[in-house]
Amino acid sequence: IFYMGVNAGAFLGILLCGYLGEKVGWSIGFGLAGIFMLFGLLQFWYAQGIFGDIGKKPTKETKAQQLQDDTDTRNPFTTWQMVLIVISSGLGLLWLLNSPAAKISEGSFDLFSFNLFGMGGNDLVILSALGIFIILLVYRLTKYSKITRDKMIAIAFFSFLIIFFWAIFEQAPGTLTIFAKDYTNRVLTGNSSLIFLIVNTLVCIVPLAIINWVLVKLFKQTFKNYSLSNIILSISFVIIWIITLWMLTNEWYKAGFLSLGDGFRGFLRIDLATEPLTEVQASWFGILNSLFIITFAPLFSKWWESKYNPSANMKYAIGLFLLALGMACVAFGAAGIEPGAKTASVSMIWLILVYLFHTLGELCISPVALSLISKLSPARMIAFMFGVYYLAVAIGMKLAGVFGENVDNVANENGISYFFWVLTAIAAVLGLFSILMKPVIGKLMHGVR
Repeated sequence: IFYMGVNAGAFLGILLCGYLGEKVGWSIGFGLAGIFMLFGLLQFWYAQGIFGDIGKKPTKETKAQQLQDDTDTRNPFTTWQMVLIVISSGLGLLWLLNSPAAKISEGSFDLFSFNLFGMGGNDLVILSALGIFIILLVYRLTKYSKITRDKMIAIAFFSFLIIFFWAIFEQAPGTLTIFAKDYTNRVLTGNSSLIFLIVNTLVCIVPLAIINWVLVKLFKQTFKNYSLSNIILSISFVIIWIITLWMLTNEWYKAGFLSLGDGFRGFLRIDLATEPLTEVQASWFGILNSLFIITFAPLFSKWWESKYNPSANMKYAIGLFLLALGMACVAFGAAGIEPGAKTASVSMIWLILVYLFHTLGELCISPVALSLISKLSPARMIAFMFGVYYLAVAIGMKLAGVFGENVDNVANENGISYFFWVLTAIAAVLGLFSILMKPVIGKLMHGVR
C-alpha cells in the first residue's frame, strides 16, 4: 500500500509537470511541482494528529521497555569512531557540493583539482570517505554477537547488489529519456495516433478516478477532525483534474480528432493545429514505472504471501534478471543504430518493454530490501542500517551518473546498443551471483525470510 501510494503521486507528478514542461515551458512545469509540494506540506501539517504518537519522542517508559527487550551486546560509539564518522561525513558532503560546482563553473571553482597516486582529487576524496566508512563498519561488526553480526553481513551483501541495481535502473531519467527524445519514433498519425490517445486517456482518467474514489472514502472518515487538510487536498485534485482535462483536450485536438472553435480554443490557450498528428513527449515514458507499480504491486504482494514465496536471494536474482531483460530489449531495439548517429526512429514498444521489466524487477527488490533491513537489524540499530542501505543507494545513483556520462563516448565508438548490452551483462551476472550465494546468505539470515 505504501509503495503504491508513493507511486500514485509520482505518476501524477511526472504526467502533468513533464507535459507542461515540454509543451508549454519548463518554468511552468517546475512551478507546478513547487505548488504541489507546498500543498503537500500544508496537508500533512494540518493532519499530523492523524498519526497519533507515531514519530514522537519516546517516553522514559518506552525506552526502558526497549532496553529490556534488547538483550544483545551493547556496542556504543567510541570517541575515535565518532571522529571517523565526522571525517567520512565531512568528506562526503564536500564532495557532494564540489562535484556539481566544479562542472557548472567549468573548473574555475574546484576544491579537489589536485591529482594524487594517478587519481583525480574528486575520485580520491569520495573513495577515501567510503573507505573510512567501510573500515568503521567492518570493525564494529566484530564487536557484536555472532547472530547479529551474521545478519548485518547479510544486509551488507544485499546493499552491494542494490548499488548496481539502482545504477542500471536509474538510467531511466537520464540515458533512456535521451534515447526516447533522440532515438525513438514519437510522432504518430492515423490509427496509431488514435490508439495512443485512447490508451493515454484511459491511463490518465482511470487511475485518477480510482484515487479520487479512495479520497472520498477518507474524507468521510477524517473531514470532521481534519477539515482544513482535506480542503487543501481537494483543491489540489481539482487543479489536477483541470490540467489533465486540458492536456487531453489539447492532444485530441492536435491529432485532428476533436474540433474546437477559435474562441473556445483561445480561452483554453491551445495553439492552432496545422497538421493532424500526435507527438508523444519524452517525459511520458517516465509515467510507465509508476503506472506499472500501481498495477502489479498487488499481484506481487499476493505472490509473497503464497507458499511459492521465494527466498530473499531469489527475489534479488529475479529482480536483476528482469533488469537485464529490460536492458536487452532496448539494446536489441537499438541494434540498427550506427556508431556516432545522433538521431534514429526506434519503435516505442522497446522503451515500453524496458519500463515494464524494470518495474517488475523493482517490485522484487526495493520493497523487499526495506522489509529485510527492518527484520534483520537489531531494534536500536535500524536507523543506522537504513543509513547503510541508503548509502548504497546513493553510490548506485552516482554510478548511474558515471554510466550516463560515458554513454556518448561508447555510442560514438561502438554504437549505443553496445552500451545497453554492457548493462545487460552486469545485471545478469549479478543475478547469477545472488543465486550462487543463496546457501551462504541463507545461513547468515538465521531463519529470516
